[in-house]
Amino acid sequence: MTRRTPAFAALPTLPDRDERYAWDVWGRTDEIGTLNLIGPAQRLAAVRTVRSGQMISLTLPLNEPDPGLFDERGRFEHVVEDTPAGHDDKLNGFYLQGSSQWDGLRHINAGRHGYWGGRNETDLATSDVLGVDRWAEHGFGGRGVLVDVAGHRKARGVPLPPDEPVEITAAMLDEVAAEQGTDFRSGDILVVRTGWTEWYLELPAAERTRMRGTIGNGFACPGLESAQEMAGYLWDREFAAVVVDNVGVEVFPVNRAKGFLHRRLIALQGMPLGELWLLDRLARACAERGSHEFLLVSGVLPLPRGVGSPANAHAIL
Repeated sequence: MTRRTPAFAALPTLPDRDERYAWDVWGRTDEIGTLNLIGPAQRLAAVRTVRSGQMISLTLPLNEPDPGLFDERGRFEHVVEDTPAGHDDKLNGFYLQGSSQWDGLRHINAGRHGYWGGRNETDLATSDVLGVDRWAEHGFGGRGVLVDVAGHRKARGVPLPPDEPVEITAAMLDEVAAEQGTDFRSGDILVVRTGWTEWYLELPAAERTRMRGTIGNGFACPGLESAQEMAGYLWDREFAAVVVDNVGVEVFPVNRAKGFLHRRLIALQGMPLGELWLLDRLARACAERGSHEFLLVSGVLPLPRGVGSPANAHAIL
């Protein structure tokens, strides 16, 4: 792969922390982060992965997970109103990050160092900077590559436990990709399957209810290792975005000694993170055709100042 960005080790570090930032790679006024890595050439290459034209939804229904996992994110109300011609409808109390979604660049900051590009709270409060509408305007789609960690482990008789904090390391991602015959290219959207979302959908209602509000208080699930080495791995492979079918991309509970991957990827590297995607149908289809690459398209909301967005994502094979 021909590099288009500086190596992670060459990025500068914050003044008082050994954390590397990429704010100057596309300039401090940039608003789309690593989506800069997807241009016409990458889109054309992604289109060439399409063989059958099969289209697979990668997202949950908007009312799943049900009940939501976070106490502060309540269940929305779907209101249908009669009109002389038929009906209109609206959603009350709808959290944009309550189901399969993207975390935007307004979502997480790097403490006092601010948001992507070094923006502060005043910058966000007084302008539309870093809203998800910037991604929508650019277009969110490219070559997706599925790394089916759950399928790989199951085939070897050591299934990935969905309710344990198993760290998916860089070495594990490389191992699975090599087994699949999958290569990584600059501008790829990395999609990692742990099997968590499909497991959750099969839980009894009482077990789902018990899990509500346990994030940060006993909740556990597999996910990407949160260490700086993982941030460097994802940057050096020039992924445009990362998707995982779990609650928060990284492993839960977060190992504070290793740090918070969200902060590194979103605030310091400008990388979109997708959570709670549904990947079982995609995994089966990829296995059947013997290829784990596809065209991935996502209809991000054109919402000024948007912090996140439903993913509205499809794979075209």
